[in-house]
Amino acid sequence: MAKESMKARERKRERMVAKYAAKREALKAAGDWEGLQKLPANSSSVRLHNRCKLTGRPRGYMRNFGISRVTFREMAVQGLIPGVKKASW
Repeated sequence: MAKESMKARERKRERMVAKYAAKREALKAAGDWEGLQKLPANSSSVRLHNRCKLTGRPRGYMRNFGISRVTFREMAVQGLIPGVKKASW
């Protein structure tokens, strides 16, 4: 499980990206590179990192579900994800 500070930092980045998205787009279209540099660094979408919504794990992220592979497997075995079951042959 990730530290709460790491999860909070990522949530803060997500809020900043959403807040400055329109302004960033306008500055890029105008070619105002100095104006872009004056915006907060964390308002850039490149700074975001995919993390599991439940545990905060940064690796093994499954984009379709928004959770890590470990959490996905636990939930699938318990039957919490509709339409997913463990394969056996």
